Amino acid sequence: MAVRKFKPTTPGQRHKIIGTFEEITASVPEKSLVCGKISTGGRNHAGKMTVRYIGGGHKRKFRFIDFKREKDGVPAVVKTIEYDPNRSARIALLFYADGEKRYIIAPNGLKVGAQLMSGADAAPEVGNSLPLKNIPVGTVIHNIELRPGQGAILVRSAGNFAQLTSREGDYCVVKLPSGETRKILSACKATVGSVGNSDHALESSGKAGRSRWLGRRPHNRGVVMNPVDHPMGGGEGRQSGGHPRSRTGLYAKGLKTRSPKKQSNKYIIERRKK
Repeated sequence: MAVRKFKPTTPGQRHKIIGTFEEITASVPEKSLVCGKISTGGRNHAGKMTVRYIGGGHKRKFRFIDFKREKDGVPAVVKTIEYDPNRSARIALLFYADGEKRYIIAPNGLKVGAQLMSGADAAPEVGNSLPLKNIPVGTVIHNIELRPGQGAILVRSAGNFAQLTSREGDYCVVKLPSGETRKILSACKATVGSVGNSDHALESSGKAGRSRWLGRRPHNRGVVMNPVDHPMGGGEGRQSGGHPRSRTGLYAKGLKTRSPKKQSNKYIIERRKK
């Protein structure tokens, strides 16, 4: 994966940096694994805008991604690496030996034709999914479950990875991308390797129109509004706006919002870096 820069023949191309798509091998998704995706435009069921700055954008199809990887012991072959408009990572189409097809998040280094396996007997190789208790300590992992059989909910975006650092009884200690260190049940599955498309963080849209293609409308700051519209609005000239806060008055910096009685607090060994 690499990125492309452009000669500034137009103002929009001066700061434009996009991916090369050199690893993409198919331009049309597998028809049996997609469905239409309805855009809300930030409106609820009554048609009232409940989320601002959303609307427009290109039409998308939703790809069903297999985050559970419960087909244990059935070998699969990587058929294609594809682009997914709904996420930053690339996706890989697997053809299983029993004829089933599924999409997974494509890890870094996965190539077309590679053989993948899931389950306790799988080797700890890139793309294979197995319980944390079967993964060697120090291995780089992604797509981590928090409850056995729930499906992966941690470390799924482009370029991310976690590391299995140690074991404590029925739990494994995992260092997450945020810097948080926490205990996760050893029976939970994870996929070996890091998420692909690691250069996604280097991309730059170059123009406002690209944000509109993604369904993002212009976002105006609270300090430029009037007092009736926002707690940080008003004032003569360019005032600072007071304490940073949301439109509903909730402090935006420094206010702790995590519940001190949250059940999962006991599994966190070290909090994320601030």
